[in-house]
Amino acid sequence: MAVVGGLVGLGCRRTGVDSSTSSSGAVEVVNPPVAPFVEVTASAGIQFVHHSGAYGAKLLPESMGSGVAFFDFDGDGRPDLLFINTSGWPGHPVGVVTPVVATLYHNDGGGKFTDVSAGSGLQFQGYGMGVAVGDFDNDGRPDLLITLVGGARLFHNLGGGKFQDITDTAGVGGQSDDWSTSAAWFDYDNDGRLDLFVCNYVRWSPALDEAVHYELPGIGRAYGPPKGFEGTFPHLYHNEGGGRFRDVSKASGVQVTNRLSGAPLAKSLALAPVDIDNDGWIDLVVANDTVQNFVFRNQHDGTFREMGEASAIAFDAQGQARGAMGIDSARFRDDDSLAIAIGNFANEMNALYVSQRDSLVFADESLVRGFGPASRSLLKFGLFFFDYDLDGQLDVLTVNGHLEPAISTVQPTQSYRQPAQLFWNSGPRHGNQFVAVDKAYAGPDLLRPMVGRGSAFADIDGDGDLDVILTQVDGPPRLLRNDQVLGHHWLRVRLVGTRCNRDAIGASVTARVGGKHLSRQVMPTRSYLSQSELPITFGLGTQARVESLEIVWPGGGVQRISSPAVDQVMVVEQPR
Repeated sequence: MAVVGGLVGLGCRRTGVDSSTSSSGAVEVVNPPVAPFVEVTASAGIQFVHHSGAYGAKLLPESMGSGVAFFDFDGDGRPDLLFINTSGWPGHPVGVVTPVVATLYHNDGGGKFTDVSAGSGLQFQGYGMGVAVGDFDNDGRPDLLITLVGGARLFHNLGGGKFQDITDTAGVGGQSDDWSTSAAWFDYDNDGRLDLFVCNYVRWSPALDEAVHYELPGIGRAYGPPKGFEGTFPHLYHNEGGGRFRDVSKASGVQVTNRLSGAPLAKSLALAPVDIDNDGWIDLVVANDTVQNFVFRNQHDGTFREMGEASAIAFDAQGQARGAMGIDSARFRDDDSLAIAIGNFANEMNALYVSQRDSLVFADESLVRGFGPASRSLLKFGLFFFDYDLDGQLDVLTVNGHLEPAISTVQPTQSYRQPAQLFWNSGPRHGNQFVAVDKAYAGPDLLRPMVGRGSAFADIDGDGDLDVILTQVDGPPRLLRNDQVLGHHWLRVRLVGTRCNRDAIGASVTARVGGKHLSRQVMPTRSYLSQSELPITFGLGTQARVESLEIVWPGGGVQRISSPAVDQVMVVEQPR
């Protein structure tokens, strides 16, 4: 696989005349680097297995999988792991031992993890979906919001590996008939405390699912599409302090209704909190399944204005809604352009909405950037930007898998288990084209087919590069260690807020390297139902010097650091 010539085929893609033609007129061939990912799940001590609870009734939540989080629960500087699971359906036991919703693994160093769930306070029964990590009380310990079919649960980190369920007193549990999916901690009013946004999918119950009674020829009863179910509203909770939250969903403007029926419109699976217009206030982009995506622009007064259509992120280029699953945002070029990447349903390309001259107007560049065509046949779930080869350019990983186990019976071109896709960013010289990487360059483990759903990244072994975790339905996760040996330099930055939220979620950090500027946002909420680590990573390629760092702290305040040392983890505390 290479970037060569002018045709797209067999994973090959042209980079553009200006960047791919040498002075002699010859076409330049650009290959991604050899940077293998090696599966270390078993050797790392991870024995978690996801259970959907499926027993033949084909209930829709069984097909959606669960999320995962990398987070440092004990503050030792190493990313730990939390897996979300289900306990099955009432009256239909999963097995001899009923799984608990949350399984916590401590990172012991040296690539080893230990299950520390017992006695953690996280062992409870329910139908788990996703997780959001954030230190809502600024005590230096990350807390957990776990979403469920049936609302959400908030766990306060007490330290010492102990968590306390404070859902009822905090007031963030939602409704018993909520199907909550992805969630995010972010400070929407810049008061220094993390607020909470919770996505809800569709109005669902076993009885409603049976009434829809979706079937496929040759299969019979099958998992129904969301079009067969009514929409919902998300929840937005304002952090009042003292461990209490106020539901401001309606007053804030995040409850969108159908223009014709007045019914709730959202069918939300993931979200990207990001300052889309660079005004210092976090906005929200919400990925919806089969209905338009939302863009909630922060109005600075506790309210949001929905402008998905005006920004051109709501639909595809033909004005059609897609089946949006995972989402992430990044500045993947060496400029101020913001990209919103969304993984869509099978036979729908990935979306890559890129801001234009007006930062509030986007265009889908997935086709021209090579990010769309190679993804079309796959059913995409987890998705995130990360610089896996440490060359300074943000790449993309998607994890994929179908909903219906017998899908190949009715669609021979589809399969239940599907390979992940790694897209290498070829850099500015080649037009920042995304190239689908095959196993010759990424190794066989990353691309081995699975029923993929959640995904996250972190540096699990302290070597500076980013490792990944992928989850799947009814199976073990896949922990993949990044074994690149390209000799590239790097700088990792961990921020500590003193006047803003302690995690500095929402901060923007720009590194000036070799005359270029690389921008990253502190944001654990990425992908689908999942959370990645808090520290940000700058790949520096062959550059052994960073000219400067510029940190824009949440709520205002700019800090500049000259010539930080490279190949280190740098901890920066906000000036008081």
